[in-house]
Amino acid sequence: MPRRARKAELDEKDRLILKLLMEDGRRSFKDMARALGMSDVAVRKRVLKLEKMGVILGYTALVDPKALGYSVVSLTGVDVEPGELLSIARKLASRDYVRSAWLTTGDHELMLEIWARDEEEMEAIIREIKDMPGVVKVCPAVVIERLKTVGRAGRPTQGA
Repeated sequence: MPRRARKAELDEKDRLILKLLMEDGRRSFKDMARALGMSDVAVRKRVLKLEKMGVILGYTALVDPKALGYSVVSLTGVDVEPGELLSIARKLASRDYVRSAWLTTGDHELMLEIWARDEEEMEAIIREIKDMPGVVKVCPAVVIERLKTVGRAGRPTQGA
């Protein structure tokens, strides 16, 4: 498992590689090399270095929840009793319905992205969270429309 990156010493080529990969995680070393004016072997070595440093944490596909049958997405704030934050955060982060989880300093100590098949399932999930010992308050905000996703989602394909 890669170690967690501190502020890494990155040069301009590293930053450009990261920009290209964030736009398209499937971009080939050859394609990046062409764009950067360097060899694909050099690009590969830099990508491996960035992975080992913990700058690149992994690769994933951006998926439309609706395509998988999830019609309700919620960004949900959770407030907890003092001393319970980490245990509740770990418990919730392990749930399949939680797609992302963050500890925050804003209006809520914990923010969750939750996917549900329908309103009924979302209500059941919110009830389950509210009933957890140590949870003080649950504030769901149902997403009406996703306006931006980092990466290629929503961008026209080449030639379109």
